[in-house]
Amino acid sequence: MTGLRYVYAVCRPFGAPLQTALKGVAGDPPRLLSHHGLIAVVSHVPEGDFAEAPLHRHLEDLDWLTETARAHQQVIDALTAVTTPLPLRLATVFRDDSGVRVMMEERETDFLRTLDRLDGRVEWGVKVYVEREPAAPSETTAKPASGRDYLRQRRMQSRAHEDSWQRAERFAGRLHATLSAHADGARLHAPQNSALSKAPGQNVLNAAYLVPRAESEEFVELVDRTKGEEPGMRVELTGPWAAYSFVDDPGDSSSAGEPSSAPAGADIGEGGS
Repeated sequence: MTGLRYVYAVCRPFGAPLQTALKGVAGDPPRLLSHHGLIAVVSHVPEGDFAEAPLHRHLEDLDWLTETARAHQQVIDALTAVTTPLPLRLATVFRDDSGVRVMMEERETDFLRTLDRLDGRVEWGVKVYVEREPAAPSETTAKPASGRDYLRQRRMQSRAHEDSWQRAERFAGRLHATLSAHADGARLHAPQNSALSKAPGQNVLNAAYLVPRAESEEFVELVDRTKGEEPGMRVELTGPWAAYSFVDDPGDSSSAGEPSSAPAGADIGEGGS
């Protein structure tokens, strides 16, 4: 099959087969491309969609982007079940197999170092939300009798909101410290915008934890014990994922794998003939 090469991830050789019915981006099954001690997981994609000009147009198309990201993630999830992948950013495309091998050659040292650090580990995501408390009937229907009553009500509402927020921050801080102590790494992400995420409540903790696969059950139980611990707080756990948040070591500016859990465009890498 002809076409460009879409690269999902780089990993070490592994013995377990991928799912036989697994489809990648544009419906093409992923295959393994070996180079030295590394494997790139690739599939063929049409130039009509993934050449540089049409790709940049597609990146403005939310429906196309969502479908592509879903297919990309399906391959990463399948890899995570059998090995430790180093995921590349969405829409990493090369002209041919030779171009993929050149990329692997150029980044081999960084890839190997990162894979050593992530080996046998997965990422778990934890979010904490402050749930909105329904107002009491008297608060929603009673009108202030005077300007003084109005100001008093506003002060009370402001004080209650501030107390709730401080309690949430203390709870989130304790939870993050506890989970970090049971993980090999932790990353704090910016809180999610509730208007964009559509999740109910206000996000006060958005964190990722790098956990040995063998200790994941214990980690999950630890998170589960915190649910319901603090009234008005909702704890959400997601995973296990490939270690997107830990591909780049903060002390390393090389950005070996150019990972991203969010869509990002990529120029087509030039390959040899």
